[in-house]
Amino acid sequence: MKYLWIAGAVVVVVAVVLLLVQHRRASSLLVPTLTGSVGVFLLVAGWLFAVDTGTPKNEAIKTGGLAGGAVVALYALWLNDRRRRTDEERQKIESDRHGLDSARAEHDRSRVADERFARSVELLGHDAEQVRVGAMHALAGLARSRAEYTQTVLDVLCAYLRRPFDDERDDPGDEPGHRDRHEHRDERELEVRLTAQRLVADLLPRAGEEGAPHYNLDLTRAYLEYFDLSHRQVGDLVLRAARLRESNSFHHAVVHGGAWFTDARSRGRLYLHHVVFHGKAWFSRFTGEQAVDYSATRFLGPSKFAEAAFTGPVTFEGCEFAEPIDFELARFHAGLNLEPARPTVARTHGMHISLEHPNKLPDGWVVERREGGFGLVRS
Repeated sequence: MKYLWIAGAVVVVVAVVLLLVQHRRASSLLVPTLTGSVGVFLLVAGWLFAVDTGTPKNEAIKTGGLAGGAVVALYALWLNDRRRRTDEERQKIESDRHGLDSARAEHDRSRVADERFARSVELLGHDAEQVRVGAMHALAGLARSRAEYTQTVLDVLCAYLRRPFDDERDDPGDEPGHRDRHEHRDERELEVRLTAQRLVADLLPRAGEEGAPHYNLDLTRAYLEYFDLSHRQVGDLVLRAARLRESNSFHHAVVHGGAWFTDARSRGRLYLHHVVFHGKAWFSRFTGEQAVDYSATRFLGPSKFAEAAFTGPVTFEGCEFAEPIDFELARFHAGLNLEPARPTVARTHGMHISLEHPNKLPDGWVVERREGGFGLVRS
């Protein structure tokens, strides 16, 4: 029994050799592990017999068995760790495959969206009005499903509204026969433009929506009729040289960027009350032929009404002006209510108001009578 450990050592050496060979071949390590377990058992038990001859056999066998079992346990732990790593690698591969599939699907959706966008834009030039209306609704649906298209779709709809449009009512010198021949065509085109206006408003976020994106509108030289941006928020609002007919509403809107109504002409009622202009509010050379309501509007940036002409009544009652107002050469032909919420500084060089209509001006402002029923305002 005292040489039993030698046999155990030999078996351990054989197990190590088998382990190296099997590992190099990438084969199962079960045989080397079992061989090593037997070798460790013989080595430990034999060593106890050789060193302490008084050791009970059962204790030596138990100790050797524990040592051999520890080898098997280590192998089991190694197998478990290897299985865990294999599972992690499999999960990573599955995750990468899922990401690749998602990217491929997103690419396909983007391609389909691009094709849908291009086709809808092409149909905006179709001769049939119903086809153009359908193309607009398709563009709006694309913007709702894919937010990155919203600004582009708004640009396209605004570009359509900037297309030349001859309103028969704007040219009273036309011959009746000519008007009759084109009236039906223009009315149908007007319905298309009204659809574009409604879709533009629908795509803009509500005024009270926190954290909403700020979309810009470029309506330079656009023809607008019953345009309604009330309770909406927008980035830049450009209506340079725009033609406004009938009733147009911007009340309770929030303009985060600049607003340019320069050279615009409103031939109907214009509602701009309770608007918040965070940036510039430029109404230079603006023409208002009917009532224009600015009441309770907040001008938080520079505001300019230089050379504006109002032939309808105008009210600025309860307005807030963060900076001095520019009324240079402005003319008010049908009455002016300029009672802001707080004292206001204004540049009034050449500003005229009608003395034949009721006017309300801030305290301290002086009106000097001039010919033609007008008065020159001095602030």
